[in-house]
Parts: sequence; structure tokens; C-alpha cells
Amino acid sequence: MRRLLGIITPLVIGLLSAGFVTAGPAAAQPVRASDGLNAYYGQRLAWAPCKGGFQCAKLKVPLDYTKPSGKRIEIAVIRLPAKGGKRLGSVVTNFGGPGGSGVDVLRATAKTKFTATLRSRFDLVSFDPRGVGASAPVRCMPTAVADWYHSVDDTPDSRAEVKMYNYAQLRLAQACQANSGALLPFVGTPNAARDMDVLRAALGESRLTYVGFSYGTLLGATYADLFPARVRALVLDGAEDPSVKAGDFGADQSAGFGVAFDSFARDCLKRKDCPFTKRTAVKRMRALHDRTEKAPLVNTYDGRQATQALVYTGIQGLLYDQGSWPALRQALGQAFKGDGTLLLRYADGYNERGPDATYTNLMEAHTAIDCLDHPTWRQALRHAKAISSGKLMAGPCDFWPVRSKTVNKAIHAKGAPPILVVGTLRDPATPYKWAKALAAQLSSGVLLSFDGDGHTAYGTGSSCVDRTVDRYLITRVPPRAGKMCPKI
Repeated sequence: MRRLLGIITPLVIGLLSAGFVTAGPAAAQPVRASDGLNAYYGQRLAWAPCKGGFQCAKLKVPLDYTKPSGKRIEIAVIRLPAKGGKRLGSVVTNFGGPGGSGVDVLRATAKTKFTATLRSRFDLVSFDPRGVGASAPVRCMPTAVADWYHSVDDTPDSRAEVKMYNYAQLRLAQACQANSGALLPFVGTPNAARDMDVLRAALGESRLTYVGFSYGTLLGATYADLFPARVRALVLDGAEDPSVKAGDFGADQSAGFGVAFDSFARDCLKRKDCPFTKRTAVKRMRALHDRTEKAPLVNTYDGRQATQALVYTGIQGLLYDQGSWPALRQALGQAFKGDGTLLLRYADGYNERGPDATYTNLMEAHTAIDCLDHPTWRQALRHAKAISSGKLMAGPCDFWPVRSKTVNKAIHAKGAPPILVVGTLRDPATPYKWAKALAAQLSSGVLLSFDGDGHTAYGTGSSCVDRTVDRYLITRVPPRAGKMCPKI
């Protein structure tokens, strides 16, 4: 999924305020196997069983592609071999984030997210991108500090609260520099795309077949821009628009979550367990905002406080998937009564805080990748005094120790074969208009639309979407441009 670095807070139904988010990377020059990379491109993966029918391996890549003889890192890779059909090859997938573990998500969802048809024709392959999970992970904060960071008020109403929020972003940036400083310059999306080309070669594929969800669409589009001749078939589902400026990115995503909350609310009013009526909906949501602004809700799970930030992280996470709406109704019903336990636990799931009270490195890797893909250090330099005084809110990238020259620009991938872009009409995290924009930018983009709710479309219940995507991946023939799959 495409995640937010900040928390969203619904002030009224259909109006949500997004946190810090970023846009796409600058164009980069493709790297040829002859550029000192022969040893990397010549490797073959040593697969070993890793439970549940999966196989795991490590892929060696250079930390710095401009210095291929320098330090190496290892990329964790997983696959589910094809069974029961005439195998066509491998399909590589990225599930988004950035910062999400492809190894963990494929293991958890391979047999439910991907159709039996696709699993019979392709090995399903995923990986932890550099800086993520088991692939040279970025590590910054210990658990106690991460708990504090996630609980900080990100809708500050006073200069003191703004200063505290800014301090939290500064502390994150400093912690990442202290604990992962040598890795930070090399975790941006273009390098992850280069790793994916090395992976393609190591899988024995002459051209890449790929399915990217959410942020994975940006990774896939970047790959196609760098290596258009090495594309076999690309599906970009829940697409990002790499040309969107940072401020517009946040506004678009806020609007997307507003649409999602509206859709949830309309459905809620039809249910017996809905915790509000049409007449009381706005009043109850405003009251929840005001109450959590003054004091945390009750938390009977552990000793942490159910702060406003955690309460609304829980709401946000449950808006990604229409299947989570019953849980959201229940959690809001308890929150309106002053109990934030459920929403705190759902926030833990969104932040990937486990039952053992430890975090994956999702948030840290997300920040490190985003801050390279869209740096804001020049803004911080211009506004340093306002930030330090509490007059201006900052994000972690304003304090980031690595300077990047990345700019927002359209991706065209000239010379690539047809690329299928999938957009869901009421997608909260990657608004539908982004899918339309990316399909138009790509020189060979074809748009498939889904009249649905939730983030991404493939594997969410639409047989129309699933059949269309499978047919394209198998035959490389896209649907007619503008095809719309009906609501389910």
C-alpha cells in the first residue's frame, strides 16, 4: 500500500487532513551489464525451501551502482513455484509502501491475492527492496522511542505542539543518520529498480513480467523508464502519478481518503451496528476529534496512551480495504464511548508493531526512500528559523542528512511494450486521477478502471479485473483502452 508518513484526522465526513507524503523520483541513466556489473548479472539464485511450499534466496547487488566493485549488499528474495499448468516464467511483484516487505506479504497472500490461473503459469516472486526488511535494512529508533514518535500529535494547534512535532521529525532524521548513515544515500527508487533488473537476469528471464501495487507502480514505472527494452508485461495497480508536486500529492491523497470515508459512511448508515446516524455523523466525528485533542482515550490493551495520532492512524488503516469496514464500525462505536483500545491495536497493525512490542523497519525505510525520492532540504534551509520557532510544521525530510537532486517529472518509458495501469474509482491512498495521469504519461500506457472502493483492484474480488490482468500477463495483449470493470 502507499502509506502516509503523517496521520490523517477527519474533521468532518469527507474532509481529511493528510500528513507528509512525497512524489516520484528523477529520471536516471540505465546501467548496462557491461558497466562493471557482469558478476552481478551472471549470478543464479540458490533457492532453498523456506516453509509452505515457498523457496528463498539472496541476490547480491552493489550498494553503489557507480562503484560496482565496492561494497555489496544482499536482497532477500522469495518465490512460490508455478504448479499445474504450462509455466511461462516468473512474475515479480512489489506490494507497496515504500518500506513494505515483499517477502512477508507474498508469503501471507500469494494463494489469496493471486488467482489460481496466474499461479499455474508463473512462479510468483517478490523481494525486500534495499533498505527494507531483510535487505540491508535501515534502522533508526528503538521500540520505546518509536512508540513515542507514533504518538506525537501531528495536528498541532499551538506553537508548542508544532515545536514538539518538528522535534520528533528531527529526532527521527538524526537517529537514522546515527544508525544507518552509510546506507541512506543508496535506498532510493532508481537503485531499487536497478536491483530488480539484476533480479530479472538472475531469474533467467530475458524480459521482466511485473505486478506492482501502490508505491510498487512507481517502482515499476521507473524500471520501464530505465530499461524499456527489458519489459515483457507490467501491471501497475493503484497507480501513483510521478509528476505530481509534493503539495498537490498530499492534497490529492487527503481528498482520496475523504472519498473513502464518505463511501464508508454511506454504507455504515445501512447497517444495524453503525455507530452514527445521518443526523449525528458529523457531530460524533467532530466530538471524537475534540475529545482526543484534549486527552487520550482509554486503552485496556497495554500501558500506552491512545493518543489522537494513534486513534486516527487506526481509522486511516481501516479505510484502505472495504473488507475492514465492519471493524471500523465497531472500533468507532467504542471510540465514541471513550475506549480507543481497538483503534490503537489497528494502528499497531498499520505501523507494523508486533505482539512482542517491536516494530518492523517499515516506517524507517519508508522515510529513507521517500526522502531520497523527493528531498525538501532546500525548503528547510529557507524556513529553518520558522521551523525552529514553531511557526512552521516540518517533515523528517526537512532534516534529512542526505541531499538529493531528485525532481518531480512525468515518466514516459519510451520504447516499452504496452503497460497496463489499473485505477480504482474510490481508492483512498492513490486517487483514481493518478492512474489516469500515469496511463497518459506512459508512451504505451493502457488504463483499466474499476468502479470500486478500497486501495488497488487486483485480487480484491472483481472477476473482471482479475481476468483482464491475467489475460494481459499471459498473452501480453492489453484490454481496450478505457475499459471499466463494474462495481461488485
